[in-house]
Amino acid sequence: MENFKSGFVAIIGRPNVGKSTFMNKVIGQKIAIMSDKAQTTRNKIQGVLTQDDAQIVFIDTPGIHKPKHRLGDFMVKTAENTLNEVDSILFMINAKEGYGRGDQYILDMLQNVNRPVYLVINKIDLIHPDDLFPLIEQYKGKLAFEEVIPISALEGNNVTHLLDVLKGNLPEGPQYYPEDQVTDHPERFIITELIREKVLQLTREEIPHSIAVVMENMEERDNNSLFIQATIVTERKTQKGILIGKQGSMLKNIGKYARQDIEALLGSKVYLELWVKVKKDWRNKQNQLHEYGFRSDEY
Repeated sequence: MENFKSGFVAIIGRPNVGKSTFMNKVIGQKIAIMSDKAQTTRNKIQGVLTQDDAQIVFIDTPGIHKPKHRLGDFMVKTAENTLNEVDSILFMINAKEGYGRGDQYILDMLQNVNRPVYLVINKIDLIHPDDLFPLIEQYKGKLAFEEVIPISALEGNNVTHLLDVLKGNLPEGPQYYPEDQVTDHPERFIITELIREKVLQLTREEIPHSIAVVMENMEERDNNSLFIQATIVTERKTQKGILIGKQGSMLKNIGKYARQDIEALLGSKVYLELWVKVKKDWRNKQNQLHEYGFRSDEY
């Protein structure tokens, strides 16, 4: 195809600035799980946007934060390694929260990256327009950004302009993925992420970061339905109790809402069976991190 452009764009930022919301808005369907809890994304999620004249592959990195355990180390290392493998970087901040110490950590990291960096100020729908200019000035003094683009990923404000800017700076290149493919992750991964999203949304504060979801079995049945068995892994017995709930009510709810999303994703009837297992301190155990899909050259 003549003058077809393509490339890879990393989305980086502190936890909870709206990276996954942006990804889902751009791709048009849920591939990155969303939650109001920080550090939701654990692996690089690749979202593929294909248009007539271009293909942009987005990499949604884990939110940069100070690691507290081996899983945290893995998440930060994953984000750092991504920056030197892409064509452009979107450094996303939350307009409502403004500048924070976590941003400085990222800015210091970006000083050593030889790639165009765009400052994307997200959640502008939550602030008064007069507050935007001082925020832009504050960040402009910290790094030579290619461009500063205010958006609202949730409302869709200015997202098309951001895509046009990115597309304008992409190199000519091949179409890496078929036009109907929106992510490079297998279905099994997306399904476990959807289950984990429901756990994040429905449980108390102490649960979220101490869980993993492992696919045990996925098979098609005769009547074009899918039978899925998955295990929610947590670190403590008390957490297992919370996840199961009174007379199994919490686990039932997690299953109900996850099943609805999985059916919407796959377009077929789904039977979902969930269990809860306790694996003490799994986030600090290398073999279990590997078993649950957290891999990098460092671990």
